[in-house]
Amino acid sequence: MRIPNRIKKHSGRHSLVDGIPFTMPVKTINAQVLAAGFYCDYKRAASLLPGIQLHPLRLWNGKAIFTVTVVNYLRTTFGKCIEYRLALAVTRGAHRAPPFLPILFTHTYHTGQFLLDLPVSTEISVKGGKGIWGMPKHQASLDFVLGEKDISAQYEDNGVFAFRIEIERPPSTRFPLNMSSTWYGQFRNMLFASSIYLSSRAGFRYGRRATGSLYIGDKTPISYLRDLGLESKPFFTLFMPDTTGILDDHVQSWFITYQDPPEDQNAGLESVTGLGLGDTWPPTPTYKDYDRFKI
Repeated sequence: MRIPNRIKKHSGRHSLVDGIPFTMPVKTINAQVLAAGFYCDYKRAASLLPGIQLHPLRLWNGKAIFTVTVVNYLRTTFGKCIEYRLALAVTRGAHRAPPFLPILFTHTYHTGQFLLDLPVSTEISVKGGKGIWGMPKHQASLDFVLGEKDISAQYEDNGVFAFRIEIERPPSTRFPLNMSSTWYGQFRNMLFASSIYLSSRAGFRYGRRATGSLYIGDKTPISYLRDLGLESKPFFTLFMPDTTGILDDHVQSWFITYQDPPEDQNAGLESVTGLGLGDTWPPTPTYKDYDRFKI
């Protein structure tokens, strides 16, 4: 991993933020990660982005990109946790970026992923991720299942089926992968940007070789994703069985601006001030009739 020197310099130091103790850097060891990307309708994706600073990343086919990333944290600064990231690939700037180039020139176009939803297993993860990093975290029932042939992760919201991803387990995870990524979140009607640095060996499939399935429920706050024009087949899948990562403690934030005065503000400080450091997980997802929600 190419980690900034400022992170290396405070390695081993201690911090206490919002009552959460940290030993720096904010690190995870031995995490399991699955990810998949799906083409979706560009205009519908654009309608989900707040303000005027973000734009969906456009591909050569005119499509936008919807991504699913599920992380099974087995050993971290904040304990064990599953994190379920539903996002759109985006660029940030005054104007929409040209097709494809933001994939190659990520710094030029401030390429990243805007989090549409981010359920997690524990209260402490919500408190830190939302209150400190501005990520739209909330607690939900999640799982991460490694099968012999498939890997799946299911998400239920207050006992109601919300989302499920399945990908074919790659035969090999030998490809060395060192990467950084930028994640954008909306909190207090501000735009937050944070960086994650990952190191692992991965199994990666692209194009026709990428296989997987997507299921989206029809009675939860994320049911609108069913109208995103998602293609049923992923164009890439990724599995990293043993990942080391660092979440940068340097966070950027801006006011989200609009052409006209906004009518509503999303979640504010009241959504985190009463949270504690609980590490108890909600019940494991049990819904089995998800085939009828297949995209």
